[in-house]
This record gives sequence, structure tokens and C-alpha cells, in this order.
Amino acid sequence: MKSLLKILLSLAIIIKFSVVLAQNGDDDQLLNKQAVQLNKEGKYAEAVEKYMQALKIDSSNVYANYGIAYSLLASGKGNEGIPYLKKVINANTKLTALAYDLLGSIYDKDHESAKAIEAFNNGIKADPKYQSLYYNLGLVYFRDKNYGEAEKCAIESMKLDPKHAGSQRMYALVCFHQNKRAAALLGFCSFILLEPQTARSAEAYGNIQHILQGGTLKLAPGEAMPIPDANTTALNLAISQAVAQTGKKKYATPAELLTEQLKAIFIAIGQLAEKQAGDDFFRKYYAAYFYQLAQSPNMPAFARLLNSATDKDDYAKWLSGHTQEMADLNSWINITERKFE
Repeated sequence: MKSLLKILLSLAIIIKFSVVLAQNGDDDQLLNKQAVQLNKEGKYAEAVEKYMQALKIDSSNVYANYGIAYSLLASGKGNEGIPYLKKVINANTKLTALAYDLLGSIYDKDHESAKAIEAFNNGIKADPKYQSLYYNLGLVYFRDKNYGEAEKCAIESMKLDPKHAGSQRMYALVCFHQNKRAAALLGFCSFILLEPQTARSAEAYGNIQHILQGGTLKLAPGEAMPIPDANTTALNLAISQAVAQTGKKKYATPAELLTEQLKAIFIAIGQLAEKQAGDDFFRKYYAAYFYQLAQSPNMPAFARLLNSATDKDDYAKWLSGHTQEMADLNSWINITERKFE
């Protein structure tokens, strides 16, 4: 999974600082702006020096306190930033949730899961709409093999940012670990729609093929295979039956086989999920959406897009003669609503 550090070092957060710095005095504002630029250049020690100079002018400057902690974590000295983050938290400003997010990431990096979970939950209390907190909390639960809680976090993260590819991927992975094969399959498909040609999408495509072939995740030593409930068992069986049915025919290309496999699976899952109760999110956000896709003329283009995760050359060759099909798929994606509940 994408590390917490990479997420925290995103340009979006850095730009956010540049906007809010105008609230400070001229001297410390200039120093903070210089520090932001140094962070962007990866010069974290120099950034800390600038923030320290800003604090000499105004010791209560929350942006400088946060910036010091941010720069220290980026340079591998996260623990040294904790006192500065506590000052930000105690100030109770708009940076509170952001400070809790960074604090949780420091604890998580040091494998202090309990403290990380507490920090992320406190951040959520401070700002329930801050998406990154749910995602990072989910990562902690995932690493602790608490897949049920990680799934809940992934769902909340997706509700706040449906286009956050990492949340889609985390949902798929934690469902796979719970032997929720239908949820995992649709989650991986949804992830590749957002991030089609990366190392992570190639891994996701491999997991899709693993599910289609009836495989399961390799368990860690001492880890038991989870026992699925009745709904999950029925959905898992629907996948196996759909794959078996499509396997009775011969196809000219692997792409045609994948198209028919997924179409049959999406229809079977969609029809079955409509009759089930209990997991509204899966039924409406995933099953209903891909059921609609299976009934559209866009399945061949969708299968090719998935396959592009591992075979870019083949996809490029196909796309050169099928630009309209891909345009139609993109149009369908843009206009088709996905409901959370």
C-alpha cells in the first residue's frame, strides 16, 4: 500500500499551507513560505530552521509548529515533532484534524498502533469530513489484520472521496482477506477504473485473475481462513458458477474470455445482491453499478481497460482501432450514478 509518508508529503497539503499563511505577520509569514518551498525541494532540515525562526517571532504560530513536525517526519525524525503537534492540537484551530493525522502517522510509523488509532479517531472527532483520517486509520487496522474495522474505514473514506483510488484498493484487499470474494473482485475492478496502468493496478489485476481461477489469499502462519456468512457464501458461489458456465465455450482471445466471465459474474452478483439484506453499501455502490455495466454494450472496452494493467502494448494496439468504444465507456462512467445507500 502507498505509505502514509507519501500521502502526507502530497503537494496538495503543501499548497494548503501557502494559502493559510497569509493570516500571520509579515516576518513569520515570509519565513513560513520559505520553509514550504524548502519542503517542496526536499530540504527538510533547512525548512525546520526557517520554521524555528518563525517561532522566535511568534511562539504560538500553529503553522510553524505543524511545519516543523511535518518536516521532521519527512526527514525520518517524526518523534521529535510530537511536542510541536501537541501545541497545534491544544490551540484548537483549523489545523487540529491535520495535526492529529500527522501525529497518527508518526505513531504508526513507529508501530505504535494503539496510539495511532487513538490519534486518528481524535482527528475524526475534530473533523468528521477529513477523508485522510479514515484512510490512514484503515491502513493501521489493515496492518494489524483487523480487516473488519479496516473495511469500515475504507467505506467512510470512499464516501468522502469516491475517486480516491487507494481507498478502493484497501476495500478490495481487506474484503479478500475476509474471503468476501465478490466484494473484493468488484473493489479491484473499481480501483483499476481509477488507476488503470500502475504497479498497483497490475497487482490488482493479478488478484482479479486469482479470484476468477478460484484461488484464495495465502494465509500467514497461524492465521485461519475466515468463515463467511450465508450472503457471502452465496456470492462466492455465484462467481464460481459464472466462471464455470463461461468456461464451456471457446473464445478467440483472452480479452473475449475476460469480457464474458465478468459479464456473467456482474449479472449473477447483481441479481443475487438485490435479494440480500444487510450490506447496503456493497449492494448499491458495487453490485448495482457493475450490474448496470454488464447490461450495457461497454463490457468489451471495460475488459480491455482492466487488461491494460498488465499489457499496455496490447491495449494500445486495440485502442488505436476502438477509440469510440473507449469513449463510450468513459461517457457511461461519467453519467452513471453510484449510490452509497
